[in-house]
Amino acid sequence: MRFTPLPLLLTLLLATATVTLTVTMRVDAQTPGAASATAPGASMTLRLPTDNDALFRNDGPGFYMFVDRDFEKEKSTPWEGGQFGFVRGPVRFGPQVVQMHFHEGIDIAPVHRDASGEPQDKIYSISAGEVVHVSDSPGASNYGRYIVIRHDWGQGPFYSLYAHLSGCLTTVGAKVEPGSVIGVMGHTGAGIDRRRSHVHVEVNMFLSSRFEEWHSKNFRPSPNHHGVYNGLNLSGMNVAGLFLEHRKNPALTVADFVKSGPEGFKVVTPRKGEPEIVKLYPWLGQGLEQSSPSWEITLSESGLPMSVKPSSLTVNKPTVTWVRDVGIPHAYHCRGYVSGSGNTGTLTSGGARLVELITGDFAAPAPMPEKPTVKKKKK
Repeated sequence: MRFTPLPLLLTLLLATATVTLTVTMRVDAQTPGAASATAPGASMTLRLPTDNDALFRNDGPGFYMFVDRDFEKEKSTPWEGGQFGFVRGPVRFGPQVVQMHFHEGIDIAPVHRDASGEPQDKIYSISAGEVVHVSDSPGASNYGRYIVIRHDWGQGPFYSLYAHLSGCLTTVGAKVEPGSVIGVMGHTGAGIDRRRSHVHVEVNMFLSSRFEEWHSKNFRPSPNHHGVYNGLNLSGMNVAGLFLEHRKNPALTVADFVKSGPEGFKVVTPRKGEPEIVKLYPWLGQGLEQSSPSWEITLSESGLPMSVKPSSLTVNKPTVTWVRDVGIPHAYHCRGYVSGSGNTGTLTSGGARLVELITGDFAAPAPMPEKPTVKKKKK
């Protein structure tokens, strides 16, 4: 999920170190209140964000919150819509039914409700970190009440996000451990009722410290209530996949997990200094010391950066050089960032905005003109 002013939602849908520190991780499905045990030599522990551990029992219907679907006059409640990825917004393309709307996190169903059906599940921090954002205003975004926690795992800053809470039980600056209680599950936010109460969870990379300038340039006068922790500035990975892979291989790092995912498309952009994202995540960079006229940025289909390296191509604006061909128009599987089909494509306006944010290659907008002061007439 991304959050954005609702009138812009459809537009958005269509539209330096070189040494990487090795971090050993462990994933625990824990009972309420149980302490997270860290394996010898490990520097981080992951745990599930609620008492619902059905993910580790291969029980998708028990873990994910379903979505309400009305497609071709048939109503259904598929649990698959609670997963990460292109799992929503079915459209027919020839004989195929394609899910074209991307869901950036996972929706975890409650396991505790009171007599009236209100969820009672506690929400836990998935790892050690620091609370950096608490939005306690349910109407300020599609996320409802939500919390963002920064995790320093030795490979750059990563951010877990917990949304649709009925209450926030932490404050900005609080230090948390795996299993620290930070909130209570709810159904705040757009399009969610008590029946579909859940917690939406993301694990994200940070895109730009210049986000507020970028937001003003592209969406003014729509306000940004959340600073750099607006969902548009946090690019999510497959959080359920991350939990499962680390459970199987505790030595796998987050960087390895991101780089192992399928590539979606490549963009070559004029080289104007080193992008901030490579300074934040040095493992993204490949051969950065080589002189070149441009950068080649590889992204997943959802727009998650996967690598940055020099390119010998000369371009005067961001240009798509490759797109994974999955047999359908790119608009259906690249989150509206790329148009076209086959192995070629063109950045849409939304794709161009994304590349601007990742590279920082945009001019700051002019300040908003001050409103003229209206003098009251004396009676």
